[in-house]
Amino acid sequence: MKIQRHFDTKRATALREAAQIETLIRSLNESAGKLDADIAIEEERTGISDPANAEYPILARVLSVRRRNLEATIATFEQRLATLREIFPEDADSVA
Repeated sequence: MKIQRHFDTKRATALREAAQIETLIRSLNESAGKLDADIAIEEERTGISDPANAEYPILARVLSVRRRNLEATIATFEQRLATLREIFPEDADSVA
């Protein structure tokens, strides 16, 4: 009986964690989209869209690095969600 309760607690914790991760992923995707828009605006403002160009705007470079960092963070969270789905396959729909 004690083992079952412990397992249920782990499942509830995993479901809660999955919900939090999903919320974070949505938020980070939204932030990445805003960064994409800001990069496009800066490239349009300067007329230079090639990052290899020496005159490529510094702001666009910095925003691109931030976007890549967000994408790496999103990938890490998605891996964690996949792990949770593997641990609790019967709750795969809940751990979406």
